[in-house]
Amino acid sequence: MGFDPRRWSAEPRPQQRVTSNVDALLQENEALRREVRQLRRQLESLRQRPEPSRQRWRWQEPAEPDPLVCAAQVERWGVALAEQKGWSVLRLAGLEQLIEQLNRSSFLPQLTLQQRLDHLVPGLGRDLFAAIPSPVNKRRCAVLAAFALYGVSAIEWLDDDPQRVVLELRQRQGQSRGGDRRTRSDQRHTDRQSKPGSSADPRGRDARTVAALQVLGLEWGASRQAIKQAHRRLVKQHHPDVGGAAEAFRRVNDAYQFLVA
Repeated sequence: MGFDPRRWSAEPRPQQRVTSNVDALLQENEALRREVRQLRRQLESLRQRPEPSRQRWRWQEPAEPDPLVCAAQVERWGVALAEQKGWSVLRLAGLEQLIEQLNRSSFLPQLTLQQRLDHLVPGLGRDLFAAIPSPVNKRRCAVLAAFALYGVSAIEWLDDDPQRVVLELRQRQGQSRGGDRRTRSDQRHTDRQSKPGSSADPRGRDARTVAALQVLGLEWGASRQAIKQAHRRLVKQHHPDVGGAAEAFRRVNDAYQFLVA
């Protein structure tokens, strides 16, 4: 079975019939014309219609993010602190001295309080100082001292336990009065050792890095993963919510932020 070319010429070819229906073609042509006219009318109506929808899709500048700390929060914190027991013992000059001492004893002593807070959480120090107008009274200075003491956790402490904040500031203020009695030459010698790039280690290692590693219980050369694990472990151990000391909690956080920076 198959095609035999020898039988091609012998077999008769069927005749092809070409039929044309002129009426059907004319009707189809008229229908297409009507459809084209309808589409043109729709297009013309769309062109004449006002375009308020285009205004909605114009590019708009992104809105400014909400500040991390606002003036209303600072005032509310100040009022809450002033209502706590022991508030009258605090003094504005003592709080200012406490802020300076806490900043100097941190792992980033070359930074101001605003710069240190911005280092911990970008924008925190900027928003905090923008929310505190001049002059800085006792209430506002106490809020700044809380941030110098607790760092990022100050927001939580000021909201949840202002009495603990006042007690902690009283204790720190008392220590700052008599705990920094050094001679001028001693201060210069110590400050000279703590400058960035200085090293008191005989092997040329940065003294602040060594101190930060010791706070986390690590040795020189610890990996980034080991630093993170030690930080998580010590935060759980020293968090004030579980009975830890606020100073130890702050030192752990400062050491971690210094090492990962």
